Amino acid sequence: MRNKLNNKLTEGPILQSIFTLAWPVVAANMLQTVYNLTDAFWVGRLGAPAVAAVSFAFPILFLLISIGAGLSIVGTVLVAQYKGAGDDERAGYISAQTLMMITALCLFISAVGYIFTPFLISLTGAEADVIPGAVSYLRVSFLGLIFLFAFFVFQSLLRGAGEVKLPMYIVLMTVILNFIADPVFIMGWGPVPAYGVAGAAWATIITQALAALAAAAMLLSGRYGIKMRAAYFKPDLAVMKKIFTLGLPSSLEHSVRAFSFTLMVFLVGAFGTAAVASYGIVTRLISFIIMAAVGVAMATTTLVGQNIGAGNPLRAKKTALTASLFTFAVTTLAGIVFWVYSYPLTAFFISGSPVVVKEGSDFIRIVSLTFGFAGLQIVLGGAFRGAGDTFAAMLLTMLTFIVLRISSAYGLSFFWAQKGIWWAFPLSNIAGGIAASAFFIWGGWMKKNLTDDFTLKREEFEEALPQE
Repeated sequence: MRNKLNNKLTEGPILQSIFTLAWPVVAANMLQTVYNLTDAFWVGRLGAPAVAAVSFAFPILFLLISIGAGLSIVGTVLVAQYKGAGDDERAGYISAQTLMMITALCLFISAVGYIFTPFLISLTGAEADVIPGAVSYLRVSFLGLIFLFAFFVFQSLLRGAGEVKLPMYIVLMTVILNFIADPVFIMGWGPVPAYGVAGAAWATIITQALAALAAAAMLLSGRYGIKMRAAYFKPDLAVMKKIFTLGLPSSLEHSVRAFSFTLMVFLVGAFGTAAVASYGIVTRLISFIIMAAVGVAMATTTLVGQNIGAGNPLRAKKTALTASLFTFAVTTLAGIVFWVYSYPLTAFFISGSPVVVKEGSDFIRIVSLTFGFAGLQIVLGGAFRGAGDTFAAMLLTMLTFIVLRISSAYGLSFFWAQKGIWWAFPLSNIAGGIAASAFFIWGGWMKKNLTDDFTLKREEFEEALPQE
């Protein structure tokens, strides 16, 4: 059952393999960023308090989403390695068990998050005119969290199998629908009342629900490299436990990254609504560049996983090196462009608030020239995860975002107020990129092959397999 697979992702020119898999992933992530920027644009028409409301609510939501998004990455890793080894049956079984586990977790998070939304917003230190919008936005978002989680899982499983264009097309559909739905639900139109800040969340629920249903239909059709038989959906607690154990470091990694942004909002909140609005706009702008690196990292995870599963660790290492150097060059160039056009970029997303525009422009100029180092760490982390070393990727993220970024932001804010927080970003970017490069050169991340370590021998699985 583990015959070698003649896979174009494990053969031929490495750079061609990277581009083949990476460009649709990068395009999908760019489109997702456009999705978020569309929300920011229309909410910005409501003024600084509305922008601040989303800025307070979004990091909390992102923190909880990251738990599920991080766990779904294990689906990419395992599917990639089993596909590389030619073991399609176990790839399908893993997919079904991952989907059930994350769905159950999502329902729990949604219920708890909805109940405790007012308490969570109160912890942020938001001003009185910001709290109602933040609470309404976050509560509506929790109602539709299941659709976000489901789409993340479907994307991860498809990408593990090497199918990257379908998620891109689905995201494109959501961007177009969201572009239409945002002004309707935020400003109101015809029979649809103006929901204000909460309207952005309602538009998200509708478009993400359609995306999740489309992805589910395509994945379950069996035409995209993964076949999930009905018998595979019998809960296997032993397998789910293994998936959870392997995915926990990735979940913690994503959560740490999101938690750092949440803590940053708390720190920035001490300097007023204008500072929070600037932070919210700039971090969304930065995400436009960083998500490109995340796209390459996702492609790298699949490529490294399939090559290791196919017994070709040398190609896996060369793939990681090529992808990281390419990303460093491109994101550095993008950072230069952001530095030059920092003022008009910020002004586009907020009207009538010159203080917010000035502060946001300063923030971009401080951080943008270190985008390359951030991209380096992100892509190398994707390589570590593809090799099954999710723990190393987690430790590097904790070092960058908690030990370095949060601590330096807290300390520097005593001397330079919010500008001290802005300076914590380039400092942590540079240190994180150097640390990831050092671990890559050491090579300890290459020691794992999950097709050997992650054995699936339970009777339930054997019974679910088709008879020869």
